[in-house]
Amino acid sequence: MGFGMELLFVLMLGLLVLGPKQMHSMLGHMARVKAELEKSARGLKSQLAAELDGADIVGDGESPHEALDE
Repeated sequence: MGFGMELLFVLMLGLLVLGPKQMHSMLGHMARVKAELEKSARGLKSQLAAELDGADIVGDGESPHEALDE
């Protein structure tokens, strides 16, 4: 069973359990949560990149790994 088939099965099961109105509402809520998680992940990734870039500048030529070993 492929991923697409499993996704279809879960959607059909959700439609049977929740009904069409609640399923529509639930999918909308899940889409908003997914978008918020992606936004948070992008922010975390950019913050981590900025921190690593700052560590390279402040490290006086040491690599970030050497600074952690001390």
